Amino acid sequence: MQSARTQAIQTAKEKLAQRPVYLDTETTGSGPGDEIIEIGIVDDDGQVLFESLVKPTTPISPDARRVHHISDEMLATAPRWMVIWPKVESVLSGRTVAIYNADFDLRLLQQTHARYKMRWSVADGTSFICIMKLYAQYYGEWNPKTRGYKWQSLENAGRQCRIALPNAHRTIADTLLTRALLRYMAEAQ
Repeated sequence: MQSARTQAIQTAKEKLAQRPVYLDTETTGSGPGDEIIEIGIVDDDGQVLFESLVKPTTPISPDARRVHHISDEMLATAPRWMVIWPKVESVLSGRTVAIYNADFDLRLLQQTHARYKMRWSVADGTSFICIMKLYAQYYGEWNPKTRGYKWQSLENAGRQCRIALPNAHRTIADTLLTRALLRYMAEAQ
């Protein structure tokens, strides 16, 4: 029987072989009415496929602003979500999409769609993998309250693996750190 860590390494190898794209978002906050204000996608080679600020319909919460340092003024001339989504969708179409904390980013993608009265759907063949959950299994710190592996922040995961990329709370930097983390797990023994 394989250990959880060995299973995580095997899954990381399988996902890396699919040459995923890596997605990250920054948002107006984390609540049910919040929306995306920045999205970035890089490919398996680390090349930027898409990056844009997004003008929201609501102001950024002070807590969110303290994390990502994106101001309402920075977004004043940014395109709205419905303008950039077709470009994002074409980049993601039919791909494996690796996200650190996929549940959060997918929820915010859906919420942002709902804000603009857009129907949420992804193209056939598009799949998502949560690198945060995979890393939790790899790292192996048990959480008795949830009876599962304890999630690590992206910043802690990078530090724990001695990856010399910052968790800048900006999309491209965070996608590159997520990419490095998946590679780290796939190359582990």
